[in-house]
Amino acid sequence: MNSKLLGGILLVVGTTIGAGILALPVATAQMGFWGSMGLLVGAWALMTTCAFVFLEVNLWLPPNTNLISMAGATLGKYGQVVAWCVYLFLLYSILCAYVAGGGDLFHYLLLSTGLNISLASASILFTVLFGIIVFFGIRSVDFVNRGLMFGKMGAFLLLVLFIVPYVSSNVLIGEGFKHSISSASITVTAVAFGSLMIIPSLRSYFGEDVKSLRKAIFIGMFIPLLCYIAWDLVILGVIPFEGKGGLKDMMHSASSNSDLLTALGSILKRDNVNSLAKFFTSISMTTSFLSISLCLTDFLSDGFRVAKKGKGNVLVMSATFLPPVLIVLFYPDAFLRALQYAGISCIILMVLLPALMAWRGRYSAISRTLALEAGSYQMWGGKILLAVLIAFATLMVGFSLGGVV
Repeated sequence: MNSKLLGGILLVVGTTIGAGILALPVATAQMGFWGSMGLLVGAWALMTTCAFVFLEVNLWLPPNTNLISMAGATLGKYGQVVAWCVYLFLLYSILCAYVAGGGDLFHYLLLSTGLNISLASASILFTVLFGIIVFFGIRSVDFVNRGLMFGKMGAFLLLVLFIVPYVSSNVLIGEGFKHSISSASITVTAVAFGSLMIIPSLRSYFGEDVKSLRKAIFIGMFIPLLCYIAWDLVILGVIPFEGKGGLKDMMHSASSNSDLLTALGSILKRDNVNSLAKFFTSISMTTSFLSISLCLTDFLSDGFRVAKKGKGNVLVMSATFLPPVLIVLFYPDAFLRALQYAGISCIILMVLLPALMAWRGRYSAISRTLALEAGSYQMWGGKILLAVLIAFATLMVGFSLGGVV
């Protein structure tokens, strides 16, 4: 495996495994482990398929083309407006969740060392420290992400191995299928596989090597599936659903990340597990923050037609980080709520829009020349697959809106 392919895989994994892995056990706890695993596998299959549909559309257009230009070329002006609104809402929602969650974890870690700063200050400090890395572009993010990812995956494996002996079958299956699936379960799980937005940046990184790009996407999305299943196994098998400090209470908490760490510490009473859990959750938040921030800067650069150089880069960075920081300062309990709203946008952006763009590009006389001129890569499934994706996305958006409105 060459260095660039490894870097691409780690960027996809880093984009995917972030706040989602921390929120998943909380958001899906009412379904029990087996219900949660079924939802994870279904979401992985759906989002991986949509990622390749999105890649097909992106390959019709020149490198450095992001969603705005893709929607404009295939769906016209109205599609472009929808893409603008939904994409900004999605990425700002996710960044709000990461700034809130990252600030919460930063505050928790600093407090454990004896340094007590406000939650707002912790959120600002977290954003500034890692926003500087994004300022220097994808190569900077790639190399920092590689180091963090190796640390994260090593910590994750050790953490799972240490917790597995404490898993109780009674706790693990105690709530299985006693509760119906909720809109929060669907939306948070959708966000947990939401790495599609990194594809335009990856395409610029890989150039014309489409084969390696496809490998990076598939492997980079399969690794998180395995990690999510293992993580749900150990968390749902150790922390009870009901009772004080249980997963049910965390669903309505403003500090669900630190609550999860506190619950693990009080139940397991193992210093090594506590240290690994702090390390893992902190890096998980950081790697996804870096990747999502990179995606948003590329999107804004493409949408505003501003090069990420000099004053243009300062403008793009300001537009990327100031809105989520301001929102979190006024709404510090934004973590899970932001992920729920992000999930609705995720379904529209990553399921509905790719299918509509691919349909228009392949089968409409207006824009099918794009697909004909772009090369041989096309996602399997034809009209049936695209029709199923469109119908499914429409139903899920309606169901999810009913759960959060």
